[in-house]
Amino acid sequence: MIPIRYNVRSLAVRKATTAATAFGVALVVFVLGSALMLSAGVKKTLAASGKDDVAIVLRKGSQGELGSTIEDATISTVLAQPGVKQDGGKALGSAETVVVLALEKVGVKGLTNVQVRGVTEDSLKLRPTLTIVRGRPARPGSDEVIIGERIAGRFKGVDLDQSFDLKKNRPVKVVGIFTDHGSSYESEVWADRDTLRAAFGREGSVSSVRVRLESASKLEGFQTAVEQDKRLGLSVTRETKYYEDQSEGLAIFISVMGSLIAIFFSVGAMIGAMITMYAAVANRQREIGTLRALGFSRSSILLSFLMESSLLAIIGGIIGTAASMCMGFVSFSMINFASWSELVFTFDPTPKILVVALVFSVGMGLIGGFFPALRASRVSPIAAMRG
Repeated sequence: MIPIRYNVRSLAVRKATTAATAFGVALVVFVLGSALMLSAGVKKTLAASGKDDVAIVLRKGSQGELGSTIEDATISTVLAQPGVKQDGGKALGSAETVVVLALEKVGVKGLTNVQVRGVTEDSLKLRPTLTIVRGRPARPGSDEVIIGERIAGRFKGVDLDQSFDLKKNRPVKVVGIFTDHGSSYESEVWADRDTLRAAFGREGSVSSVRVRLESASKLEGFQTAVEQDKRLGLSVTRETKYYEDQSEGLAIFISVMGSLIAIFFSVGAMIGAMITMYAAVANRQREIGTLRALGFSRSSILLSFLMESSLLAIIGGIIGTAASMCMGFVSFSMINFASWSELVFTFDPTPKILVVALVFSVGMGLIGGFFPALRASRVSPIAAMRG
C-alpha cells in the first residue's frame, strides 16, 4: 500500500489546481448543505408551532385554517366535548380567525402576503410559551395588534409603535412584539378577533378552534366525538400533525430544487477533479513507473490515486460544510404554499445534514478520480521509465 503522505505531498505540490478543484467541490457542498438546512429549518419552524396535547378543529375537507369556516354557534359544542382540559371550570380552547393581508416589504418593490390571526384572551392562555419581548399586549376590542419578532421591520408599518391598514381606512397600531421559541407564529400579526372579523366582513364565524386536551392520549376520544356528529361537519387533527402537513410541500420543494442544483454543480466539480487527476497522471509518469518498479501492484496505484482524489474532495467538502454552517445565523423568508403567506425561518444545520454533505463530497471525489486512477494503474513501468 502506497503511504498517504505521498498523496498529501502531491496535492501540496500542485497548489493552484488543488485549490481550484477544492473550491468547486466546496461550492457544491455549500449549495447542497444550505438547501437541506433550509428544508430542515422550515420543518423546525412549523413543528415548533404544534403541541401533542393540542387539537385543531377545522371545517371538514379544509387543508388549512385559511380555507376553513366554523360558525360561532358550533364553538361551544366543540369545547364541551370529552377530553378537553378545564381551567377554573372553563374549557381551555381558542376560536381564531385567519386571513392573509398584502403588505409592502421594506426595501423591496411589490407586495407580499402576511398572515393575520384574530385572537382573544383565550389564545394567549392556550400558548403559555408566547412572550412579549418589546412593548405590551394589545387591549381586547381595540385597534391594536402585536406582531411576531421575525417580521418586525420587514414590512412598512409593521414595527413597534407604527401603524398599517388592515383594510382601507382601517388602521391598526403595533403595540407589542412577541416570540414563541422560533415557531411560525413569529411570522404572523395578531389582532383582536372581533376587530379583524369586522374589517373583513367575517362576523359570525371563525377559521379554527384549538383545544388543549387533558393529555395527548385523549385525542382519539375527542376526535371521535367531534367527527361522528354529522351536524357539525368538522375534522380534528393533532396540532403537531397539522403543522407537519403544512411544512411538507415547501420542505420538499426546497430539498428537490437544492439537490438538483447541487447535482448540476457536482457534474462540473467532478469534471474538474477528473481533469486535475488526469493532469497529475500525465505529469507523474516517471513516478508511477518507479512505484511499479519498486513492486507496487496496479491495485495499489489505483487505490492511491483514488485516495488522492478523495482527499481533494474531503478538503473541499470540509470548506463547503463549514461555510454552509454559517448560514445558521441567517434568516430567510418564502411563501408557504399551504397558507400562501410569507414565512420567516432560519437554516437548521443538523448533524445528519453535515454528514450527508461530507459523504456527497467524498462520492464526487471517488467518481471524478476513478478513470484517472484506472489510467494510472495501467501505465507500463518500462514505458514510463523510458519516457
